[in-house]
Amino acid sequence: MAEETQAPAAASTPAATTTEEVVMVEKPVTESPAPVPEAEVEEKKAEEPKEKEEVVAAEEAAPAAAEEPELKIAQSVSFKEESNVVSELPEAQKKALEELKQLIQEALNKHELTAPPPAPPAKEEEKKPEEEKKEEEAEKVVEIKEEEKTAEEAPKTEEKPAEEAPAAEAAPAAEAPAVEAAPAAAVEEEKKEEDVKIEDKKEDVKEEATTTAVVAAPAVDEDGAKTVEAIEETIVAVASTEPPAAESAPDASSSIKPEEAKTEEPKTEEEAAPPPPPEEVFIYGIPLLGDDRSDVILLKFLRARDFKVKDAFTMIKNTVRWRKEFGIDSLLEEDLGNELEKVVFTKGVDKEGHPVCYNVYGGFQDKELYQNCFGDEEKSKKFLRWRIQFLEKSIGKLDFSPTGICTIVQINDLKNSPGPTKRELRQATNQAVSILQDNYPEFVARQVFINVPWWYLAFNKMISPFLTQRTKSKFVFAGPSKSAETLFKYITPEQVPVQYGGLSKDGDHEFTASDAVTEIVIKPAAKHTIELPATESCTLVWELRVLGWEVSYAAEFSPSVENGYTVIVSKNRKLAPTDEAVIYDSFKAGEAGKVVITIDNQSSKKKKLLYRTKTKPVSS
Repeated sequence: MAEETQAPAAASTPAATTTEEVVMVEKPVTESPAPVPEAEVEEKKAEEPKEKEEVVAAEEAAPAAAEEPELKIAQSVSFKEESNVVSELPEAQKKALEELKQLIQEALNKHELTAPPPAPPAKEEEKKPEEEKKEEEAEKVVEIKEEEKTAEEAPKTEEKPAEEAPAAEAAPAAEAPAVEAAPAAAVEEEKKEEDVKIEDKKEDVKEEATTTAVVAAPAVDEDGAKTVEAIEETIVAVASTEPPAAESAPDASSSIKPEEAKTEEPKTEEEAAPPPPPEEVFIYGIPLLGDDRSDVILLKFLRARDFKVKDAFTMIKNTVRWRKEFGIDSLLEEDLGNELEKVVFTKGVDKEGHPVCYNVYGGFQDKELYQNCFGDEEKSKKFLRWRIQFLEKSIGKLDFSPTGICTIVQINDLKNSPGPTKRELRQATNQAVSILQDNYPEFVARQVFINVPWWYLAFNKMISPFLTQRTKSKFVFAGPSKSAETLFKYITPEQVPVQYGGLSKDGDHEFTASDAVTEIVIKPAAKHTIELPATESCTLVWELRVLGWEVSYAAEFSPSVENGYTVIVSKNRKLAPTDEAVIYDSFKAGEAGKVVITIDNQSSKKKKLLYRTKTKPVSS
């Protein structure tokens, strides 16, 4: 076995720690504002004068930090994922989950989740014409009523002298029984009702009919019933002189009533019919109810809203509607190109099994790529659709079972990032963040920012008040000199890409992610040797790297027999930071012995050595 120095405890620290280590950003404090602790950020949100004074005092009370050559980023308390097994949840969370299920079931029964959102209220400018129309109609009604009153008063004035004459002539006949007055009064009431109906149909007909009836009344018999018949005949005669349209009006109104009565009957039958079955709604490919995976989805929304059931339910409804409007189902089938594969890609898993997604902001330094993504509004929309498509495909590979891995780790590489001066990139990023927060809750287990430049502190300070404490607890920051070391806390070196300090590379047929990497820390001004035993007829293969290099490397084969000849496998050479990232070497042994690899660290800094080996039999 190879001789190995013991790795420090920090190298084997598990990912689930209570607090994060402070990391450095290599920029003098005097050139950028000092970071504001999270407590002070929360105070700023309250915007109370006293609290503002405390924040300013805290910033001014850090003269010692200004003397340090590097910036320190204080990390939040490390986030630890909760269980998705319902039986392991606290009682309050179980109750909230059941209440949310009830609300969703009611919404599914009423088909509310897929129903279009209520129309927004009409603008005042649109309401004005409608109000004006209503006022005009009201004025017309008032005018019509006034005309009707005038028309009613005119016949009454003409009717008085006409009635006085018959009354005078009828004076001698006072012996007539008084009982006849009763039917005459009833007839008068029926006459008025008929007049009102006819007046509603046609005003002109009403006026002429009334006048004619009043004049004809004295010439008829004294019997009141005959008088009514004479009036009705006169009205019919006048109405017959009107055009057919006016004549058909009363018929239409009378014919509508029986039809309406008939149409009301089927309505009662429909109401008595059984309600439609509940709708089925899927989100991220998982049904909202009726599946073990459904509880995992609902818990994501509840945790995003601090287990406030109504807020979580509203968030679910909005997400379902957004997915429909955005066209998620069809988006997965769209061909949006592959020019962004080097900017956003998934590679390996972390120590807990979460898929790891890398966002390389420095890729947008390519002017052609930047223009293709953010040159105009249409291109920005396409970029956003590509990013959402990428996320949906990544989510499709997650395991939503209660004990499965249903979150991802985001690595954000800010090296050579265009920075906040690129307005289009900033707007697209803000829009993407807003969509992810509103429609993809609790899908990120950890956000790791590496190669953090000094200007990002100001940006982080600006957006921090808009983030919840839960979200900020998932953030980890690391400057350029600490990026690889920070990644190794959460991801094993064999899973980390070569460009970020690991040994994972595309097209490697010799080593895979299943081949474990050994980590060694070499002290300043010290040597470290690795011995690889060899049997007869075998081939030894190894690859190694030292982060930051500035060390010497040599390899030789020493046979087991005495007085055997030592074979130089690789001459001693000094490796600079700009040299190859990984050394790949091999030796075919014809006899038993060992390969000795020597790493000489003559610098004043400790170095991290990564290596892995493999022994292959020689094929005959």
